[in-house]
Amino acid sequence: MASDGSNEFRVVSPHIDHEGRLPRQYMGDGQGAKKNISPPLEWYNLPEGTKSLALIVQDIDAPDPSGPIVPWTIWVVINIPPTVKGLPEGFSLKGEEMGGDYAAIKEGQNDMKKHGWDAPKLPSGGHRIEFKLFALDDHLHLGNKVTKDKVLEAVDGHILGESVLLAKF
Repeated sequence: MASDGSNEFRVVSPHIDHEGRLPRQYMGDGQGAKKNISPPLEWYNLPEGTKSLALIVQDIDAPDPSGPIVPWTIWVVINIPPTVKGLPEGFSLKGEEMGGDYAAIKEGQNDMKKHGWDAPKLPSGGHRIEFKLFALDDHLHLGNKVTKDKVLEAVDGHILGESVLLAKF
């Protein structure tokens, strides 16, 4: 897919349009019966020595009820094997049933205190959704309660590469 000859580590989603918009079906209020589905992601050019990948997805324009903008965690995914080249649409909470290398992937808690993808219902558009993918030199051993804060602490000193995809909603 890299026609520009770039060998930069990057994450992309084939469903984000040319204006960088994430379709409604991936958000909490959705599009008819289709809503809150984890979007498909693909990544390219993993750094040499990558043993696992970790993904944190946040709404980086979420207002806190008390005023300031505070990133809202939508999805936390760890221990993605480097043999996996992406996550298919609707992957969230289906890793074990998909089997193979997908079975090793662990999803953590989002800011709704739920496992898996859980996008907010947004009162308006104009929010940016950040997909941050970390290539790591190790696997993460975080026990049962995997959160964004635990992941960010655990990846410190183990990051071989980092790629960010921004989408608008």
